[in-house]
Amino acid sequence: MHPAPGIAPPSLSPGTGERLGEAERRGPADPGPFPTGSEDPALNAPLAHLNGQSPPAPAWFSTAINTPHERAMLDVAGAAIEWLAWGERGKPGLLLFHGNGANADWWRFAAPAWSATHRVVALSWSGMGNSDHRPSYSIDQYVREALAVGETAGLWDNATLPTVMGHSFGGFPAAGLAVARPERFARALILDSPLSPLAQRPPQSRGAPRPHKVYPTLAAALARFRYAPIQPCGNLFITDFIARSSLKEVDSGFTWKFDPALWHKMLHGERHDLLGEAKIPLAILWGKDSVLAHPAIIADMRARAPQGTIFTEIENAHHHVMADQPQALIQAVQQLL
Repeated sequence: MHPAPGIAPPSLSPGTGERLGEAERRGPADPGPFPTGSEDPALNAPLAHLNGQSPPAPAWFSTAINTPHERAMLDVAGAAIEWLAWGERGKPGLLLFHGNGANADWWRFAAPAWSATHRVVALSWSGMGNSDHRPSYSIDQYVREALAVGETAGLWDNATLPTVMGHSFGGFPAAGLAVARPERFARALILDSPLSPLAQRPPQSRGAPRPHKVYPTLAAALARFRYAPIQPCGNLFITDFIARSSLKEVDSGFTWKFDPALWHKMLHGERHDLLGEAKIPLAILWGKDSVLAHPAIIADMRARAPQGTIFTEIENAHHHVMADQPQALIQAVQQLL
């Protein structure tokens, strides 16, 4: 397997956990509708009022997260990489990439629906989820992790090439594969990833990384969870599930799984026009209310994407589309597979 060309990651802040100081890039001269310092508890601490209790969930969600699936670890260049899989080997493949600070479990309530027709595989990037942390990170390394997991999980056991889909930060390695490894994938689906120079900033100097705070109880940790970029979400049962999946128990309490020094360790490579240079069909999906889907960014992506690229806006969804409109996303992806 050959690595993708150097691909510089965007300046996106982590998708879970601590109250992060760096604001997301929302497009030209657009501060976004939800200030980072908002005191609205529905935005700032959506789970705090539950005091550690899980909210009621609909039957479809409970069925989905309890669907049997594989969970395994794979050594890739010295780091154990977590991966999950649904559906039988030998079906056409679907490879799922999560966003920054998230993990493979964020797909658990959607993946079973796609597994009716596909072998669905999701991985946790190194430095996130239950995967090992590394001395340094890069998009190139994430591409290698994805290809290694895909091989091990059987995504190429079918004669039909697999589809790759990436959400947010995960859209960058997904698009990188569309540029560098077109012989391995049939198409790439990009979910609310601002693949536009308008949304990217040069690497910024940062102070020393701070370790994650350790909370004495699970309830205290859950009370600190919020989305980044900050947004409301009406599906508290999903917010609760992904918050729990983003935490780990340590000797003195609970803390976030992702590497707090991840962005200090990120290596920035040569920038590429990931849309203009794509060599396989693309589909661009985004939440209509996403602060990262600024009209100028979407217009720029339309202008640079290869002819025939499909553009799909999902109503009543913010950046975390799978949390806001899971059924609409499931159906949209089913139509593209």
